[in-house]
Amino acid sequence: MGCFVKALFFSVSILSLAATAVMAQTSPLPESAPPTPPIEAPRDVPYTAGTLKVAVDATDLDRKIWNVTTTMPVSKAGDFVFLYPQWVPGGHSPRNDLDKLAGLVVTANGKRIPWTRDVVSVHAFHVDVPAGVTELQISYQFLTAVEGKVGRIEVTPEMLNLQWLQVTMYPAGYYTRQIPIEASVKLPEGWKFATALETAKTEGQVTTFKPTNVEILVDSPMMAGKYFKSVELDPTGSAPVRLNLIADSPENLEAKPEYIQIHKDLVQQAYKLYGSHHYDHYDFLVAMSDKLGGIGLEHHRSSENRVAPKYFNEWDKNFVGRDLLSHEYTHSWNGKFRRAADLWTPNLNVPMRDSMMWVYEGQTQYWGNVLAARSGLLTKQQAMDSLAATAAVYDNRRGRDWRPVQDTTNDPIIANRKPLSWLSWQRSEDYYSEGLLVWLDADTLIREKTGGKKSLDDFAKAFFGVDNGSYSEKTYTFDDVVGALNGVYAYDWATFLKTRIQEVQEKAPLDGFERGGYKVVYTDTPTEFMKSAETKAKNTPLSYSLGLTVGSDGVLTDVQWGGPAFKAGLTQGLTVVAVNGEQFDGDKLKAAVKTAAKPDGQLVELLIKDGGRYKMVKIDYRGGLRYPRLERIAGTPDRLGDILTPRK
Repeated sequence: MGCFVKALFFSVSILSLAATAVMAQTSPLPESAPPTPPIEAPRDVPYTAGTLKVAVDATDLDRKIWNVTTTMPVSKAGDFVFLYPQWVPGGHSPRNDLDKLAGLVVTANGKRIPWTRDVVSVHAFHVDVPAGVTELQISYQFLTAVEGKVGRIEVTPEMLNLQWLQVTMYPAGYYTRQIPIEASVKLPEGWKFATALETAKTEGQVTTFKPTNVEILVDSPMMAGKYFKSVELDPTGSAPVRLNLIADSPENLEAKPEYIQIHKDLVQQAYKLYGSHHYDHYDFLVAMSDKLGGIGLEHHRSSENRVAPKYFNEWDKNFVGRDLLSHEYTHSWNGKFRRAADLWTPNLNVPMRDSMMWVYEGQTQYWGNVLAARSGLLTKQQAMDSLAATAAVYDNRRGRDWRPVQDTTNDPIIANRKPLSWLSWQRSEDYYSEGLLVWLDADTLIREKTGGKKSLDDFAKAFFGVDNGSYSEKTYTFDDVVGALNGVYAYDWATFLKTRIQEVQEKAPLDGFERGGYKVVYTDTPTEFMKSAETKAKNTPLSYSLGLTVGSDGVLTDVQWGGPAFKAGLTQGLTVVAVNGEQFDGDKLKAAVKTAAKPDGQLVELLIKDGGRYKMVKIDYRGGLRYPRLERIAGTPDRLGDILTPRK
């Protein structure tokens, strides 16, 4: 009987499961919800409803809050969409600070109108415009970062950096160049400012600028401050160029005439290189500060730059990174005027495509270094030492074993400059400086093949120097770059570029150094450039020996993939407590590396703190200290030296 019951129970269970399966097949399955109606695509037609007005009150220095009002004319009732910019020109990514927009209120004829954020395009806002309404009042705050962990500091007691991109709204459905807008700003009493915008009037603390369009407005940021000075860099030229300085303290505004002359020479060397300018006036916006957040950002008629507070007062110490101004200035030609066709977009909410960043940023990195040397921002030796440092980074970057430079052009979107655990393996925006090496390779190749009669200078003049005076964008494709190179010297440039940019390469593109008359070598003594970089970064860089970099506090800030420290199990974020039994400091670590190189020397032994745990680690390395520098190849033409020499 028991077996019969069990069998019956089993049969019933099978039937129950079968019935459940049938019900599952016949029950309705989830279906996709209807797609959200798309936001109206931009059209290249004038916005005829009227001129937008954006007014910013930037006087709340204590709380670092900007209060903004936008007046937006409308031409009809019904659904209306306005946009907050998403994609950042020069940032090559959708990183505009939507999270810092707050207090949004829309009114019309004094009555509040509800708004709804688009659930897909979250930078878009819908309102139902009532009949008879001709304009909307849109008020909001932009909450600038109050501390570094929240974001870049844009307001200090002495200065501010106002980017119109962060405070501007505009109607959907139009090219930004077709939307007229008038901007005004209220600054703290007594403050002065610089911007590429042209002033219409100033009344008390409020300055109103001449009407322009949204495209030009967001490309024309402002720097303002309590301590301000403006210097004419080309007083007799056809287009004014100004060096606008904002400082933490008034004494930092003083500069020796020879330092000002270097900046004047930068303008002239750029003109000799490109044979043109693409602005009606140009303003270097330079914050000399350690309080304002760091920035180096290009615009067509200006650039935003932050340098050391004592940029002029400690000129001989602050040369690392001094190619910043020449880099951003070059972008007026390369990146703003000439721009890749797939990067240019009709408004600030259409996705950008970064496939040609190795031209936009890579060649700008190259010319930034070259113009820094030609103008005197860097000495020729400093520029060479900088190039040697770049060569060493990519000579040792193992990420090239799996990832081509081309793929790193996606990094502004993929990583958006977030910290990485394994930079040497993951790679990050290597189109900048590995791009520089590719263009040095191209320059020296042209010089070699033409016996010095042609160079990449000729490409720069032919490619970037057209349409003198125009600051409308002129787009290009890969084939256009190849065609321009062939116009200088006929060669298989398509293969040259594709091999170095689009393919995985085991070795860095260092041929330009040997063609230039130099080779990259490693010695146990750092160059003055490397010493200065170490002091500036407050770390001990041993990337090419132990395969690590450690901060002054003992925290590992980088570990080279596959290097000795990596093989010993170390990662960034760990803390070095002691070196060979003695309390850590950078000099002791260097001394330990030297000792390990001796025939009977002790291997470097580190006491490592990992959270609440400690461990002893020996690093199997006996190669001594290794720092990169360039060494002259006897009997070869000094092409690199010529590249860095000022043009007459």
